[in-house]
Amino acid sequence: MTKKERAPRNQTLTVSDSESARFADKLFVDTGKTSLDLEAILNKTVLGDTIEVLKRLPDSIFDLIIIDPPYNLDKDFHGFKFKASDDRAYVEYLETWFSNVVRTMKPNASLYLCGDWKNSATLYEVMNRHLTVLNRITWQREKGRGAKTNWKNAMEDIWFGVKNKSDYYFDVDSVKMKRKVIAPYKENGKPKDWEETEKGNFRLTHPSNFWDDISIPYWSMPENTDHPTQKPEKLIAKLILASSKENDVVFDPFLGSGTTSVVSKKLNRNYVGIEFNKEYAIWAEKRLMLAEDDKTIQGYSDGVFWERNTLAAQKKQSKKKVTSNLASRNLFEQ
Repeated sequence: MTKKERAPRNQTLTVSDSESARFADKLFVDTGKTSLDLEAILNKTVLGDTIEVLKRLPDSIFDLIIIDPPYNLDKDFHGFKFKASDDRAYVEYLETWFSNVVRTMKPNASLYLCGDWKNSATLYEVMNRHLTVLNRITWQREKGRGAKTNWKNAMEDIWFGVKNKSDYYFDVDSVKMKRKVIAPYKENGKPKDWEETEKGNFRLTHPSNFWDDISIPYWSMPENTDHPTQKPEKLIAKLILASSKENDVVFDPFLGSGTTSVVSKKLNRNYVGIEFNKEYAIWAEKRLMLAEDDKTIQGYSDGVFWERNTLAAQKKQSKKKVTSNLASRNLFEQ
């Protein structure tokens, strides 16, 4: 594996040669010769070709599916190069595997399909053929310096679909956001629909389909890897909490560096992931091991999601207040 020099404060995931061999042994290596049952691959990272593995999975085994396929862009995934094509060719590519993904969904299962501005329309076209599309989530992906001859691309989409629009699981209370109240309004001298605390004034709000509270993983975040298109744990946590229950089975057929499986484990769900790149699959296994002791998800605490870059600040402010109160009390006692 390529060795990179890391700054002392850089928390990007690294895997030593000895760790690599150990985590490789944990992978479920697909031989392509036999059918696959859920028991054999449950809570496993399947190393294999997604299109071929999907053909041999049983029907109706997954409660939630999250898909982050290669976008219709020229991209080098550490040796595996995906080449951009026209929309028709990309639709044909999606159709080579999407129907088999749908086949693995339970009757009341949900599916989320990720994309960007360039491939979002084709994703909707294919998804709408096979499922009932309920919504499109647009999330703010703030990263990079931008472009000189075009608008900076800072948004991505996630299409939300179900097999049966009258029978699917959705828990809106599990994905509420804690927002700071800018203009606190009181009725009869009491806060109306907001809470007054030592940390500030906050309101719990229902989520919309526009998310501006997501931080892209970067070098000082423990969840960060060298994967070129890694999704944030906070983003995936929202999908999992809203559309699955504890002990449900969450499936990601394009696992990458493992975010879906890792977040599923942290939130007490079962998981199955397929990844073609062995190095990425090994990264996923190390992250899964680390998740055994560290269940934290950046921006998610006490059962609620916080606005971007506010949770740490609130904890710091709270710590300062505690320190200040202790100092005042010590001075008084003296």
